[in-house]
Amino acid sequence: MLVPVFLGFAAAFLFAASAALQRRAVIEVADSDVDGRAARHRVPVLWLIRKLLRKRVWLAGWATNLLGFFSQAAALHFGSIALVQPLLVTELLFALPMASAAIRRWPPLRDWLAGLAITGGVVVFLAVEGTAPLGGSPDQGRLLIAVLIAAATVVTLVQVAQKRGPLMHSALIATAAGICYAISAAMMKVTTDLLLNEGVAHTALTWPGYVLALSTFSGLLLGQQAYGSGSLSAAIAVMSIVNPAASYFLGLLAFNATLMTSPGPLAATAGAALLLILGVFGLAHSPSVQAETTRSAQHGVYPGSGKFSGTVPSRSRSSDSFAQD
Repeated sequence: MLVPVFLGFAAAFLFAASAALQRRAVIEVADSDVDGRAARHRVPVLWLIRKLLRKRVWLAGWATNLLGFFSQAAALHFGSIALVQPLLVTELLFALPMASAAIRRWPPLRDWLAGLAITGGVVVFLAVEGTAPLGGSPDQGRLLIAVLIAAATVVTLVQVAQKRGPLMHSALIATAAGICYAISAAMMKVTTDLLLNEGVAHTALTWPGYVLALSTFSGLLLGQQAYGSGSLSAAIAVMSIVNPAASYFLGLLAFNATLMTSPGPLAATAGAALLLILGVFGLAHSPSVQAETTRSAQHGVYPGSGKFSGTVPSRSRSSDSFAQD
């Protein structure tokens, strides 16, 4: 039991460290974009990707992310999905002090409580038997419909994000990234089954593998933009919620999973939702998150970066909304 638990926590720490390093690199590269071309682009990270590939900090972030995947794979080898996946949600708790380091301010108690609430909500959702529909086999027709719906949703979120304030912009982009990661997980499962049962040649002639590559690439790009245009901890919180939630609906729609309607799972779902709402509300109104978002809007890849005139919010302005400019 100790081995998968240790490896799961190690993976969560490595994923958080990777996100922090990548965010630092994105902001550094954005600062060097004196013409502001990245900020005017629909997906600003596309303008920065060439320079990011030359940044040692960014490459170190990807190396750290790769170590996180290895740790996660090892944890899943020694332990069950029900044990390991909830542990990975603690990435948010590791990200809080890393994000605060950027503004040289230790996370206040309210941030820790909000992070614990979000972590607890996702853990309850994943860990309570019957809450998340884990069974079922994929239906190719329904799966394709789900992919098209997800693609349309991602495009819509990216478009809507362009007209929002920096924190809401980052949250919407992180939501789109979370949907991409959920699709990637589903495609990974389908592609793995095809490889094992049908072989490489048959898998190469089917569409799931290509959707896997596209959704993974899109999720990575959107994740970079979310890290570099708002708050790191808020972006990770949103992705931690959206990924399992999107996977939940994907399982019901495309994998013929059975929805449990007994009192226990329903109560757990309601409790998880309440914790998530409280946690998101707490982070959205956190002065440290607002300060980190302001810094990103002034120096990162938020559309219109350099024109943002906001100031670092004080504790007296902690009631600012998620969509505040």
